[in-house]
Amino acid sequence: MFERLDQIEQKYQELTAALASPDIVSDSARYQKTAKAHSELTPVVERYREYKDLTRGIAETRTMLADEHDADLKAMAEEELASLQSRLEKTGADLKVLLLPKDPNDDRNVILEIRAGTGGDESSLFAAEMFRMYSRYAETQRWKVEVMSSSDSGVGGLKEVIAMIEGHGAYSKLKYESGVHRVQRVPETEQQGRVHTSAVTVAVLPEAEDVDIKIEAKDIRIDTFCSSGPGGQSVNTTYSAVRITHLPTNTVVSCQDEKSQIKNRQKAMRVLRSRLYEMELERQQAELAKERKTMVGSGDRSEKIRTYNFPQNRVTDHRIGLTIHQLPEVMDGKLQPIIDALIAHFQAEKLKQEAVPA
Repeated sequence: MFERLDQIEQKYQELTAALASPDIVSDSARYQKTAKAHSELTPVVERYREYKDLTRGIAETRTMLADEHDADLKAMAEEELASLQSRLEKTGADLKVLLLPKDPNDDRNVILEIRAGTGGDESSLFAAEMFRMYSRYAETQRWKVEVMSSSDSGVGGLKEVIAMIEGHGAYSKLKYESGVHRVQRVPETEQQGRVHTSAVTVAVLPEAEDVDIKIEAKDIRIDTFCSSGPGGQSVNTTYSAVRITHLPTNTVVSCQDEKSQIKNRQKAMRVLRSRLYEMELERQQAELAKERKTMVGSGDRSEKIRTYNFPQNRVTDHRIGLTIHQLPEVMDGKLQPIIDALIAHFQAEKLKQEAVPA
């Protein structure tokens, strides 16, 4: 591990020097590429340098202990040594995580899809609340949220909403949100106060770039139709809504949020490209699972991943056994404790995989 860290530090120093080179500074594309590579190595190098400083500190403290005869100073040195060793252990664990193969999608934007499931009107109401929850969380991260497509229910909820979330690290923080989210509460329409259970499905897709997925013109069918729902005079009068069908996979994407047919088509193509990219990722993951006979999370959306229990003020993530009794805060977008716990759990799973030969 340390030989690899030395190589990373040397590469980091070369990149640091390159960023000061006039040749690279004058070339915008090269500068951005170099700066990105430099920023990716920075956390590893900073932690490695901290590790080396702690190692030196431990060696110096041990030397002091061996030469010291004053009882009080010796006790202070022993306390300092224990602190340094504890910090060294944590820093070493952090380095192992930082050296894990990085998910190439972590820095991508996200296509967020939320759909009402079992539970009728109550499910659609919760779908709308889930979208608000993720939107509020996105605000705390300074991400941009743009609705690509939505379908309202008759009671103020959402049957379906598809949105683009743009911002640094969006996929790295939201990728574990895919799955079935279950809600348990007393609906407003319930006369006898009984708790109902309904469900909402969430899909988080990394936005695909043009180079990732090539869509041939012969493989798609584009239909236009009149938009429906609120939208003023243009509703039901112009064929601005777009439906794209990818014939080889029978994947259908519709978009009608914009008045412009061109804009709706562009949005629909972004969603289609990301769905096809996700299909390809799932195919690759399935093959990898067969080869290694294990996989961190199946991504199967039929699995219930989280329960929101309103009577008990409780949120439980079933994958990691985490329960938080702060439901209003979570629904207001304060998701970071859950997201941090999920990232830590799946990083630990990856470390176990790295330790066991395939």
